[in-house]
Amino acid sequence: MTEVSLRRITPLLLTALLALNCSTAHAYAYSTPNESDLDNHQSYRNHDGQIVHSPAHSRSGAIPDGATAQCRDGTWSFSRHRSGTCSRHGGVATWR
Repeated sequence: MTEVSLRRITPLLLTALLALNCSTAHAYAYSTPNESDLDNHQSYRNHDGQIVHSPAHSRSGAIPDGATAQCRDGTWSFSRHRSGTCSRHGGVATWR
C-alpha cells in the first residue's frame, strides 16, 4: 500500500472503529432487587433519567437480583452503565 492510499483509508478506519465502539456501549437490563435483603433503600436518578437503586450491602451475603457490579467497599451496584459505577464506593472490584 502506498502512503497516499494509507492517508485516504486511515480516517475511514478511525470513523468505523469509533462507530463500532459507540454501538457496543455497556447498558444493563434492569432487574428489581429484593429490598428485604439490602441494607439501604435509597435510589438515585442516572444520566438517562432512570431511577436506580443506590449501592447496598446484601444482608444474606448472596448477590442481589439486578446487581451489575460489586464495589471495592463490598456494596453491590445496580448501575445501568459502566460510567461512574461505584465512584463513591472505592471503584469497581468485579463486574457481573
